[in-house]
Amino acid sequence: MRKLPLLAAALLLLGLVLPAGIDGGGASMSWFAEPLALAAGLGALALAVLACFPALRSRPATARRRRFPAGLAALLALACGGIAPLLLVGVHPASGIGASGLWLFLMGLGLLAWMAMDWLAGLGAERAALRLAAPLLFGLWLVYLWEIVVLGFGIPQILLPAPHQIAQKFVDQAGILADDFRQTFLKAVLAGWAIGSGLGLLVAIAIDRVPFFQRGLLPLGNLVSAVPIVGIAPIMVMWFGFDWESKAAVIVVMTFFPMLVNALAGFGQADAISRDLMRAYGAGYWQTFFKLRLPSALPFVFNALKINSTLALIGAIVAEFFGSPIAGMGFRISVEVARMNVDMVWATIAVAALAGSVFYGALALLERGLTFWHPSYRR
Repeated sequence: MRKLPLLAAALLLLGLVLPAGIDGGGASMSWFAEPLALAAGLGALALAVLACFPALRSRPATARRRRFPAGLAALLALACGGIAPLLLVGVHPASGIGASGLWLFLMGLGLLAWMAMDWLAGLGAERAALRLAAPLLFGLWLVYLWEIVVLGFGIPQILLPAPHQIAQKFVDQAGILADDFRQTFLKAVLAGWAIGSGLGLLVAIAIDRVPFFQRGLLPLGNLVSAVPIVGIAPIMVMWFGFDWESKAAVIVVMTFFPMLVNALAGFGQADAISRDLMRAYGAGYWQTFFKLRLPSALPFVFNALKINSTLALIGAIVAEFFGSPIAGMGFRISVEVARMNVDMVWATIAVAALAGSVFYGALALLERGLTFWHPSYRR
């Protein structure tokens, strides 16, 4: 890590010296053709050089903490230097102007991003409020690279739209995307996820209470989990119609078995000493179950709930390909692909990814609140 700022500064300097792109006539174009881009690049270079000084000096750790952090200098250099390629590729967004200078400059920015994320991760370990800073910077860096690569190489929109094109479509078609989200997620996903997970948990309790069911219900659940979604989706559409009920039925089939298996594994996690203690106090099956075995199984139950949250969204979108009303994420993807509106397809994918991530994160927070006693949360 000590040599990273020095290497980043060298790459930034080399990138500013070499040609940054090719203009429409095939001639080389330097950074001087865009004064604002050059100014941003020089500012990033100055900050990268500033980040080198803490790395070149060898002082005690106590003195090192009082100096200007190299990670902060790298973060500022990244914020300043990131403007330069955007200004450059924005001049001719579809001609593919990227040259060696541009890509060397991006490599230098990548090293600065590495330093900044390492610094933010260290701060997040000490302060809970900053724990998401490093992952957020990593995600922004990936989106930034996506933008620069698409514009710098002149990739056609039909193959891969740039993030700003997807964001523009998201804003322009916000009403349609909201209706699709309501149809797919709020109706089909939530209903199917709740019913499928609930049925899996109830069947797991029945199997645990009556061991005879293990020879009948468990193989049946395994059989249901092996049925391909592309095979049952058309059948559910014929049975329950084109609205969200058929998609919820598909989700129920997909989410039933993960909950069944995880819940059964969780019920067996209570140690023998605790079970013997409950019997010594005269506790019956249900008292032991609700006060000992079910709490011990909560980590496994939440694992199934989190797995099912992603399976439900995938199942609903795929099921809508086989029949749906004039709304829904799967319907929108299939229709817009046929129309070659790839930016709308990516906007729908972004909505699905965001909804799934928020759903998963909410379950993770709920799990942490209810299973705080689990060893995995101990420092």
